[in-house]
Amino acid sequence: LEFRRVLFRSDEMTTDGVSAEVLYPTHLLSVFGMDDARCQEACFRAYNDWLAEYISVHPERLVGIGAISVYDIDQAVKELERCKKMGMKGSIIWQAPHPDLPFSSTHYDKFWAASQDLAMPVSLHILTGHGYHKDPNFGKVRTVENYRTSVNIKILEIANAVFDILFTGVLERFPRLKFLSVENEIGWIPFYLQQWDYYYRRFVKVNPLPIKREPSTYFMNQIGSTFFRDEAGGHAMEWWGEDCCMWSNDYPHQNSTWPNSRRFIERNIGHLPEARQRKLLCDNAAKLFSLDVQRLKKAA
Repeated sequence: LEFRRVLFRSDEMTTDGVSAEVLYPTHLLSVFGMDDARCQEACFRAYNDWLAEYISVHPERLVGIGAISVYDIDQAVKELERCKKMGMKGSIIWQAPHPDLPFSSTHYDKFWAASQDLAMPVSLHILTGHGYHKDPNFGKVRTVENYRTSVNIKILEIANAVFDILFTGVLERFPRLKFLSVENEIGWIPFYLQQWDYYYRRFVKVNPLPIKREPSTYFMNQIGSTFFRDEAGGHAMEWWGEDCCMWSNDYPHQNSTWPNSRRFIERNIGHLPEARQRKLLCDNAAKLFSLDVQRLKKAA
């Protein structure tokens, strides 16, 4: 059954001109907001077992990202190591942490260290954890607030997560650790980085931080970001982001650009030089997840 599913997916990828896909959960996203830590761990182990079997059918084209519960960090490290042994290329944790476990705390340090040592990038995906989407009425009641959460609150969640990671020295302490912002788009990022850098320079002497460089420097070296319906972000990449951003198509969700991704790519980044487009469409993701582009060409 998994073999047939993977063959179907491979056909869909070919239709969209995609050589390889990095796979993230769908229904499992809500489980990141679960309050029962042990139940969450069990759910994620079951998902990771299934995902390992799924990607094994076509390992050249399917990139597995293991789901990790980070309530218990020792357990999280063990599951991360298990995912690595099963052939996965990274992890996904909650984007909106439990209020008692902010990214500004040292709670995660063992996991950051393991992710760095194993070369497993950490993904922060929209709609994961203890954020606005945890409201029991989320997606059920249609009001003006649906629009506010879809844009304003969504961006605030990832901005706050990245802020904590940057300003509290996570990337200073773990210089080989990589993060990836997933499905949060990118147009907001250069403005935030500009402002963070400005206030860092303005106040760091009177309000010292555990970082030695401007926040944007850490971001550009260690945090990647995906985009798929972001024309404003595409134009910003005329001067920013060519080495840290990467395209996605969000297949098979309702918001996906499949099977017309080429049209959206042309709209968003078609004005950029070909070499820069190649980075955004291929090279940056291949580098982040240690993919062999030549093998991908043959497999596709």
